[in-house]
Amino acid sequence: MSAVATALDVARARADTPGCAHVAHFNNAGASLMPSPVLAAVTGHLDLEAIIGGYEAAEQAKPRIERVYAAVGTLLGCDPDEVAVVENATRAWDMAFYSLPFAPGDRILTAMAEYASNYIAFLQVARSRGATVEVIPNDEHGQLSVDALRRTIDERVKLIAITHVPTNGGLVNPAAAVGAVAREAGIPYLLDACQSVGQMPIDVGEIGCDMLSATGRKFLRGPRGVGFLYVRRGFVDRLEPPFLDLHAARWTARDAFEIAPGARRFENWESNVAAKIGLGAAVDYALDWGLAAIRDRVYALAGLLRARLAEMPAVAVHDLGLEKCGIVTFSPRQATPDAVKQRLREAGINVSVTRRPSTRLDMEARGLDEMVRASVHYYNIEDEIDRLCRVLRGS
Repeated sequence: MSAVATALDVARARADTPGCAHVAHFNNAGASLMPSPVLAAVTGHLDLEAIIGGYEAAEQAKPRIERVYAAVGTLLGCDPDEVAVVENATRAWDMAFYSLPFAPGDRILTAMAEYASNYIAFLQVARSRGATVEVIPNDEHGQLSVDALRRTIDERVKLIAITHVPTNGGLVNPAAAVGAVAREAGIPYLLDACQSVGQMPIDVGEIGCDMLSATGRKFLRGPRGVGFLYVRRGFVDRLEPPFLDLHAARWTARDAFEIAPGARRFENWESNVAAKIGLGAAVDYALDWGLAAIRDRVYALAGLLRARLAEMPAVAVHDLGLEKCGIVTFSPRQATPDAVKQRLREAGINVSVTRRPSTRLDMEARGLDEMVRASVHYYNIEDEIDRLCRVLRGS
């Protein structure tokens, strides 16, 4: 077992995770290994659908479905009516972003490490509505410069939207400091927390964001195909979703409708109920371990991996930021990232490759085309890190 100090019962975490018997999984920023309680929640509902019917199973599961909203509320420090559960984090982010009214000359401020899907949406709105997209430079640590952000604010800024943890490294952007600037200026603030939720405590009140999007499949260890959106209660009524259905609104007369109250206006009627229940189980499972304890172990394991990689002359580590999380990115000097990924997979070790088009601004600025991404979780152990490093050394 790991020599990294931990308050967690790592043996129990691994016993709860069937995949640990088959693979050393360092692709948790892609999709984590599901623990048995989450798998049971998903398959149990699918079994019920097969036996009694999909609509009937959903009716019977109503308490479990409602529990999802309460669980996410506890996770984020918000109320259940401020939560929408949708198909994925991208849909959650899009529903928030495209609800905002932009006009010619409006300014959207973002960060160097912004994710491709978000930036493409910025560009689309810039093209269709005449808004402008402006990138706040990094500070000396490689994270968004809060001082530069503050100097950039004027009355034309209509949105601050950043990614908390980028897809291509261990950087943790200063989300709460950005929130303080946004609150002071009265500017809407949208936070992409896809890669931070589940590996560290997240409190939307402390962060000060008006909207936050996240997924279930990454560090929360939930199923694929489900995500969620937080929208602050005092802000939600300013937003009209880009599309509505009979769940998001009520048809009140032949020529009239009323948008649903709260964040559920961003949902639609049809959903993957099994995945939704699985999300709730994953959130409850994470809460049971404690997000602070998860963060401490994840950060310690990632720090150990970075230190081991830094000792290798044939490897360059690329993580930025004053605070670094569980994502570790590096480049082999004598092989391609894809070749390294394949070699590791043949040894039963999962990693991924992150490429320039996913975080173009940051990668271009650093002269990087692609990197190996190894993302740890609390169920990983030091022996698995040693195995990864041995494969990299070719021994």
